[in-house]
Amino acid sequence: MADIRLPPALGCLLALVAGVFTTLSTAPFSLWWLGPVAAGLIFLGLPALTPRQAALRGLCYGIGLFGSGASWVYVSIHDYGYTGVPLALLLTALFVIGLALFFAATLWGYRRLCGPRFAALTFAGAWVLGEWLRTWLFTGFPWLLLGSAQIDSPLAPWAPVGGVYLLSLITALTGSLGVELVRRRWWTAAPLAALWLVPLALPTQWTTPQGEPARVALLQGNLPQLMKWRPEGQRRAIDTYLALTRGLDDVDLVIWPEAALPMFEDQAAPLLERAHAGLPEGTELVTGILQRDADGLYYNSVVGRGDVAGAYRKSHLVPFGEYLPLENLLRGAIAFFDLPAPAMTPGPEGQAPMRVGSLAIGNAICYEIIYADLVAEQAREAGVLLTVSNDTWFGASIGPLQHLQMARLRALENGRPVIRATSNGVTALIDAQGRVTARAPQFETVVLEGEVMATQGLTPFTRTGSWPAWLLAALLVLPGLRRRSAGRAGDRA
Repeated sequence: MADIRLPPALGCLLALVAGVFTTLSTAPFSLWWLGPVAAGLIFLGLPALTPRQAALRGLCYGIGLFGSGASWVYVSIHDYGYTGVPLALLLTALFVIGLALFFAATLWGYRRLCGPRFAALTFAGAWVLGEWLRTWLFTGFPWLLLGSAQIDSPLAPWAPVGGVYLLSLITALTGSLGVELVRRRWWTAAPLAALWLVPLALPTQWTTPQGEPARVALLQGNLPQLMKWRPEGQRRAIDTYLALTRGLDDVDLVIWPEAALPMFEDQAAPLLERAHAGLPEGTELVTGILQRDADGLYYNSVVGRGDVAGAYRKSHLVPFGEYLPLENLLRGAIAFFDLPAPAMTPGPEGQAPMRVGSLAIGNAICYEIIYADLVAEQAREAGVLLTVSNDTWFGASIGPLQHLQMARLRALENGRPVIRATSNGVTALIDAQGRVTARAPQFETVVLEGEVMATQGLTPFTRTGSWPAWLLAALLVLPGLRRRSAGRAGDRA
């Protein structure tokens, strides 16, 4: 069968649709099978395009993906950033287009550097290298990675082996090999079958239970974000969390979410001591809170009271949320750039787990849970993972549900249970298989109680991180690279 050639307008339309399909493959829609379909739609006719045409297709895909899947950024900018509708729409559009440029660059490079040989393999490798680039460039934004949706698919057992990037690679390969199969290139049937059948033979559990289950209580205050840092908001936060804590019984650990009390730890110290003193003997308290040191530096942290050793300071900060890039230029330009709290300082890398009694807890504050390798680093020395978050910024959008899905994938990748305590949802307990075992309703003031079983042992992914998947992606690209002479005579940008 001859190479497929699509009219440019139709190719761009299919790319937009593929972007929306990728969003639909993730939470809350969870139509995971649309992930390979989306990759196949992008690959369809791609080897026949010039680099510029491929870049345009990548741009259209990114606009479809982030325009549908990251639309929650408008809520953050407009509802909580004191920004009018026209400017909020403009900033959201710039955000979407900026992220879409990653896909434009990926597909441009794919067509510029790779020829038609092994096209299905080089496409999948280039896709994951593009995701790798998006993970770290300009502080990174590994949201809506292609593999994230596969937590509930038959491919999920690959997660403890190679993490989210291996899932992305297999998903992209399924799409490109599927297109080749439709073109009657029958050799693709064997690798396609292997990708989907091998998980049946993989272990269902790479780690083992450790000790006795810990009974935990997660407090969800559901406080209005816009008044949180005002004096009345501070009083309401104090009253809410002290009231929720009072009367708790038969639990080992009480957890408050990120920045539960809108003040610094030194200001909140008497309140935290009072809250812990009111708990039964043997019950400890852990909370997210802001810290400041003698040098005038500020940190987004997790601290504890009682039999709690150590603390955690967030190391991967959110631009425009916890610090302002180009601060001297942007601060004061519009209300959105005026942070409600002082700019944070990143904590050090390689922080040791917190210890609550004999329980070792690895931390990831809010946005950090989407960084697979950062979480794997915490999981190596911990039996449980804790993520405290303030998802109020998402409003009633799909953002918190996507955030929960990525936390589930971190649990499966590392074979560690994840405790997720949030300000207004989704507060949940996740077991070492990535399954939600308890969940609080969103937008309610509530206490979620349940048991968490720590685990020991390391999955292959926890040991190595993502580099084997990135290396495999690069190796898939190598055979398809053009020779220099062929590149001169071939497609032009």
